[in-house]
Amino acid sequence: MGQLKLPRLPERTPVKVTLSIPPDLNDALTDYAELYATTYGRQEAVAELIPAMLSLFLESDREFVKIRRNKHSKVIADQSKGATL
Repeated sequence: MGQLKLPRLPERTPVKVTLSIPPDLNDALTDYAELYATTYGRQEAVAELIPAMLSLFLESDREFVKIRRNKHSKVIADQSKGATL
């Protein structure tokens, strides 16, 4: 089977994660949601903002991005070695 230009789409099913946070972090997140609403004129629940905040944090961590990219490049290379055309 040939290679398509578009790679296989990643898993897109949301994963629910439950966590406990300290009260001061909850207060800060609530304050952030209020500032977000004031800035953008749109109210968003803290639970809706957290995934975007985490993504932005991870994307801004240069070392993490570099290591993760190298890890995924190795996985793709290993998969390519096993593929038959």
